Amino acid sequence: MSPIAVDGPELLIGTAEVYVALMRPEIDPTQPGVLIAARDAGVSPEEFAGTGDVWTLMYDVDGEGDGFELPGARDVEADAFAEQLQQALSAAEPFTVEAGNFLSLEARPSGGDWVVTARVTPPEDEEDGAAGPRTLELGALPAAELLADLEDFRRTLA
Repeated sequence: MSPIAVDGPELLIGTAEVYVALMRPEIDPTQPGVLIAARDAGVSPEEFAGTGDVWTLMYDVDGEGDGFELPGARDVEADAFAEQLQQALSAAEPFTVEAGNFLSLEARPSGGDWVVTARVTPPEDEEDGAAGPRTLELGALPAAELLADLEDFRRTLA
């Protein structure tokens, strides 16, 4: 099967081994891989691709990835979170920034990096929701890269 390309705004914070990602996946229903997968699933390509307007929070710790949808989340809320995070990083003081009740980032400066801890709280109706919040140590992340990623993310939302 052909690979299916996924576009849409995405903010990834962390490393290849440990991360949180706020994203709104968009899939083009005309892709060959989507056409094949839709046919195999017995649905239309548009139904298989989805609406492209549902935000998702994904997280991964050493290959143990998971995530959940954020129904009702809007681009303006994702942008407000990114703006709040940009301002906190620019202040160069320890901070906590929250995105609703599902993501909290705590960070403190360390040289040219930020040591970031994420607290992910899946909704109770999700499989992992009953287990409660997960804490992910994202490590020391370069300040310049974080700010550039935030700027790129906000540009995709504009």
